[in-house]
Amino acid sequence: MSGNILHYFAGGNTAKGFYSLYDSNLANVERVLLLTGKSQNEKSAIMEQLVNKWKDQASLIEIIHRANHPDQVEGFIIREEGFAMIDADPPRIIGEECVGPQWETIDLEQEESTVKLEENKEIIDSLHGKISEHYAKTYAAYEKALRIHDDWEDIYIGKMDFTKANQVTKDLLTTLFQDAKNITTKKPTILRRFLGAATPVGAVDFVDNITAGLQKRYFLKGRAGTGKSTLLKKVVAEAEKRGYDIEIYHCGFDPESLDMVLIRELGWAVFDSTAPHEYFPDRLGDSIIDMYELAITPGTDEAFAEEIAHIEGKYREQMQRGKQHLAEAKELQDQLEDLYAKCIDRSRSNNIYHELEQTLSL
Repeated sequence: MSGNILHYFAGGNTAKGFYSLYDSNLANVERVLLLTGKSQNEKSAIMEQLVNKWKDQASLIEIIHRANHPDQVEGFIIREEGFAMIDADPPRIIGEECVGPQWETIDLEQEESTVKLEENKEIIDSLHGKISEHYAKTYAAYEKALRIHDDWEDIYIGKMDFTKANQVTKDLLTTLFQDAKNITTKKPTILRRFLGAATPVGAVDFVDNITAGLQKRYFLKGRAGTGKSTLLKKVVAEAEKRGYDIEIYHCGFDPESLDMVLIRELGWAVFDSTAPHEYFPDRLGDSIIDMYELAITPGTDEAFAEEIAHIEGKYREQMQRGKQHLAEAKELQDQLEDLYAKCIDRSRSNNIYHELEQTLSL
């Protein structure tokens, strides 16, 4: 991965359904091109060509990946140019919180291809219906997994020493902001994203890419319910109070929880380093904060081993079920894309790309 490219997700398949964080990242971008059209592959291909064209010219390109196809580009942002382009079709929610004066929609639909697709309308409608069913089953499975996860958390919450947990947070805040100054001259920028997502091939994350170049990384360890997300929310509150620009990465499973807080100006990130995005220190400046060791009654794992194993088994069963439905939805989407590919006029797509390339040259 290129050093001037930042990878993340802005939408994800979660226990709360498909969850959108797109507007947070587009709010301060002057010009946003919203791509619409039936074919995901066509939209991604145009954006990938533009990214390849500009990646050596821009100091930083943010690439937003598709949760249902993590290898594809769902959108990209070049902040220094005040420009972004993104797939704006459902289930993404874009423009609900903000719409700038230079936002415009580029519809890739072609009259000729639309006529051809009408000939396959029955098949296409059937595929769309089956895809929707699989996503509904995915979200139902993840919702069940979240309720099971709550039972898992309750075990450790009941064995937490909150005085010790609060002291861990207090000590970390002192470390994080010991040399920091309060910034009151501007309104802070707060960007909300996902560092990872549930995808048809399993959990995918970009932790290494997101944290590249930072001087300090704090790896939060611990079990479910040991206060990792609560600690991160307190870090956010302190950063907001001091006026720093913040990148907040929400949990791709439960978006109401947090997985990472990062302040580039101060050169650090604090993140939940447990499965499915489990990492260990591998460079200077990395350190571990283990909430289980620091704030949970010793022997809790052993005392509740049988109950934990039972809960974990049920949880993993639902997560696997959700993944399987995502994979089946992806197979059906691929069939749709094959139909679209037979009807799309590639020369028109190429013309759209060249027009964008010339109009938007950096």
